[in-house]
Amino acid sequence: MLPILEVKDLCMDFGGLRALDHINLEVFSDQIVALIGPNGAGKTTFFNCVTGIYEPTHGDILVLSRDDGQRKRINGLKPNKITELGLARTFQNIRLFPNMTVLENVMIGRHTRTRSWIFGALFRDKKTVQEEQETVEVSYNILKKLQLEKYVNEIASNLPYGAQRRLEIARALAAEPSLLLLDEPAAGMNPKETKQLEELILQIKEQERVSILLIEHDMKLVMNISEMVYVVEYGRLLAKGSPREIKEDERVIKAYLGEDHDA
Repeated sequence: MLPILEVKDLCMDFGGLRALDHINLEVFSDQIVALIGPNGAGKTTFFNCVTGIYEPTHGDILVLSRDDGQRKRINGLKPNKITELGLARTFQNIRLFPNMTVLENVMIGRHTRTRSWIFGALFRDKKTVQEEQETVEVSYNILKKLQLEKYVNEIASNLPYGAQRRLEIARALAAEPSLLLLDEPAAGMNPKETKQLEELILQIKEQERVSILLIEHDMKLVMNISEMVYVVEYGRLLAKGSPREIKEDERVIKAYLGEDHDA
């Protein structure tokens, strides 16, 4: 079975600084994979390479296209083209459209799944109207699944913090991804919200048949839901394995989990 995402020998240089140094990583269908490491280890840089924000200096990023089942090298593609191939992401710092409604934020996430051109939008032909109705219906159903429907007409900036985090996930799901990349989704959440997030991620995996690549500092969350964990330090891959293997790896304990970590 081919991985949905395969990253081989990925390097990213910024001037004389090597932020990523020959990173290898795989995500398979119906799998939750975590990427962990100290601040500054290169985790978000890795996401930015995979999602087209940065073009890597070296290496290959291969994606199994949802449309034709073919493997495609996505290095250098624009973010919207990568989204069309089945990858969608959230950000470490919430990036909603704060002055738009909750529903409108999710509808924007559908842009790679709609086909109406400017002509249709201007002249309101039948196809455009049908597509808009479908976009509203799909977006509202996503909000229901994430228990956000009560906020449907609220301005996004008025939502509680935890709901804003869920809304960003909802917008990413609107693109119908085969792989969802979550960049520190539990950041700033209290324990109750984090537990709800854990349940939500598992729900998304099971109900939407979406694989998940997760950057997260909350180790309880990571160990509870991940099937494979990759650990990076100073841009290099330090270790990979099951959650149990990672918790018992002396290199990881020393470099990241802490000398007093209770495995």
